[in-house]
Amino acid sequence: MNAIKSLEDLKKIREQALEKRKLKETSGAAQVIVGMGTCGIAAGARETMKAILDYIEKNNIENVIVTQTGCIGLCEQEPIVQVAIGETEKITYGKVIGEVAEKIVAEHVVNGNVVKDFIIAA
Repeated sequence: MNAIKSLEDLKKIREQALEKRKLKETSGAAQVIVGMGTCGIAAGARETMKAILDYIEKNNIENVIVTQTGCIGLCEQEPIVQVAIGETEKITYGKVIGEVAEKIVAEHVVNGNVVKDFIIAA
């Protein structure tokens, strides 16, 4: 990060931060949350996050917010991904690795069909 040398520099940084915050708060048609606690990362959550982002970018999918969260509390099911579309109930998926992540985005996020094989029962 460059040194702040003037009030204008500080204002630019503030505006950039506000834009980033606005992007995070914008409610898209779908929200995908990846559990990135220590156990999730150890189980491959970074690769899962990358697979989701790559699939979205490669297929030009819009109105999807992808975020990360800490531990979801189901370590044996990591990597964990949660999907919420609009105001519908959040669906939690377990053992989500690369190809499974792509399937969840393609089927659930894009087409609205829950991928039942990987749901974690509540």
